[in-house]
Amino acid sequence: MPIIVNVDVMMAKRKMSSGELAERIGVSPTNLSILKTGKAKAVRFTTLEAICKVLDCQPGDVLEYRPDDRP
Repeated sequence: MPIIVNVDVMMAKRKMSSGELAERIGVSPTNLSILKTGKAKAVRFTTLEAICKVLDCQPGDVLEYRPDDRP
C-alpha cells in the first residue's frame, strides 16, 4: 500500500509507549497496533487529530505517501 504510517517513529521521538498513546487518544491498544502496522483500511480525522495533539506533530509526520513503483 502506498500510504506509510509513521506513528511508531513519532512515538519514539516523544518517548511514549503504545499503551500510553492508546489511552490518551481513546482507542484500544489493538486498534492502535492495527494502525501502526499499516493494516488499517481507514483512519478517522478525529483519531488523526488526537494523535497529532498528543504527539505534538502534523498529519504529514504520521502519514506518508509512497507510490507503489518506488523501491
